[in-house]
Amino acid sequence: MTKSVREPIQVYLTGDERRVLDDKARSLGVSRSEVLRRGVLAMRQPSALGYLPQTEAVTAARTPPGEAPPSLPMASLKRLLSGLTADRSER
Repeated sequence: MTKSVREPIQVYLTGDERRVLDDKARSLGVSRSEVLRRGVLAMRQPSALGYLPQTEAVTAARTPPGEAPPSLPMASLKRLLSGLTADRSER
């Protein structure tokens, strides 16, 4: 695998999804980011996955291409930063 410039993304997980991510990272001895990277790469190999079941996390687009999706309520910056601080202190 060649190294390239990485860019940050933001993902919102449920408590259960976060526990699964943490458990997998711990069992593999890698970071959560590495688990997510491996998951993204695995998505390129459908034969390895078999199929991707339809869940609430994987839904069809509800707006046509080029049209912005409806806006959802956003957390305040103060709340986001306090969550980030708490997350970093747990590591």
